[in-house]
Amino acid sequence: MNSLHTSFDRTADAAARPRLVIVPGLHGSGAAHWQSWLEGQVAGAVRVVQDDWGVADLERWSDRIADTLTALGPGPHVVVAHSFGCLATVRAALRHPSLHIARALLVAPAEPTRFDVAQLLPQTRLAVPSCVVASDNDPWMSATQAHEWALRWRSDWINLGNAGHINVDSGYGPFPLAREWAVAALNRSRAIGGRRQRVAA
Repeated sequence: MNSLHTSFDRTADAAARPRLVIVPGLHGSGAAHWQSWLEGQVAGAVRVVQDDWGVADLERWSDRIADTLTALGPGPHVVVAHSFGCLATVRAALRHPSLHIARALLVAPAEPTRFDVAQLLPQTRLAVPSCVVASDNDPWMSATQAHEWALRWRSDWINLGNAGHINVDSGYGPFPLAREWAVAALNRSRAIGGRRQRVAA
């Protein structure tokens, strides 16, 4: 498993390629979680590893995301986050605008008011293109609230219906939608990067 503590290939070609970055929520994402499945599906995927998975510290979590992305080089980075990891991701993008995040998939974001962090999150359009994926019966955030945040952030919106917290308990080991989104985002980033290289040449 790749993480911040892994020694990365520092060659220019490796540093410049688009990379998938997995951002788990509270307690991490175990082997049966769809994020672990996704990590195994995409070559070169990297997981953000928090010091304490049991403590929802938004500033520390967002700093660790920033540190991980910075260690990976210029990217661009495609981020797939879950639950509290979604909140930490948008906080990191707000605090560190130079992280080169190309796109972000925010799956089942946790309710910010549960952690008293709503005021620390972006209140307008996110600086990066994003998509919020939610469900009608998520115990961590209602679909109505998730949709309000998606509208505020100008994010694309997907409602999976009765999908719970979109985790192992609700049957999400393999999650093809996340893989399709991630692969499309990576391909789009590669295409944009290729065009820029041709223009520069």
